[in-house]
Order: sequence, then C-alpha cells, then structure tokens
Amino acid sequence: MQKTYVTKKEEVQHDWYVVDAAGQNLGRLASRVAAVLRGKHKPIFTPSLDTGDFVVVINAEKITVTGGKLDDKEYYNYSGYPGGLRITNLRDQLQKHPDRVVTHAVKGMLPHNRLGRALLKKLKVYKGAEHPHQAQQPKEMKWE
Repeated sequence: MQKTYVTKKEEVQHDWYVVDAAGQNLGRLASRVAAVLRGKHKPIFTPSLDTGDFVVVINAEKITVTGGKLDDKEYYNYSGYPGGLRITNLRDQLQKHPDRVVTHAVKGMLPHNRLGRALLKKLKVYKGAEHPHQAQQPKEMKWE
C-alpha cells in the first residue's frame, strides 16, 4: 500500500519572482500572485504549510481595472473613534499609494489566519520599475 507524501518544512525551497503589473487587470494579477505566494503551482503543495515563493510586483501604478471601479470601488479606514471613518476611492488610492491597492487585493485572496499573514510578508510591491531585490536574482514571471 502506498503512503501519502507529506511535505516537511525543511524540504521547501522558496524562489523569487518578478511580476510586471503594467497594463494588467488588478483582480487577475492578484489571484495569480496569491496562488504563487501560496505555492499552488508546485507539486509539493500542502495547504497547512508555506510552500510558496516570494513575489516582487513592479509598476503597481500602471495597473488597470474594468468598468467604473476607479470611482466606485472604495477603501475603508476606521480609526476606532466616533467619526473616524475615512473612505478613499480607487482613483485616489492609486495616485497616493498604488502599492497598497495590489497588497489589499492579494491579501483578500490569502487565508485569513496565521499562515495568510506569513504569506503576505513574502509579497513586495513597488510603485515604479525599480526594486531592491536584485541580489535574490528573481526570475521573471509571465502569464498569457
């Protein structure tokens, strides 16, 4: 009888990938990045283990959305005090903090537990085309 193989933490190798967000749709990019962070593209994927890779997203300011999302999609920030709710639409958020837009989209597609918080730390998002992770020799990731 064949035993089920279970990946151990020590066996996992984490690679680095660079994704160019210029001209890509926000939701589609976020779902692909979340899958790579999670490790679903590897045959050793284990749901309860961090088998994923590091992802560096560049050109976050050049991301696209469809429909009227630039004005209709809103981000909420509540300070905890009465009257402390601040609402920002996607257009303003892209101008001020485009990296937070991508991070927020990917965060919603990861598990909402300890593992998800650990996976989110492996996501690096940058506004422009420059990033400080050349020493890790990241591979370029392309999708059709």
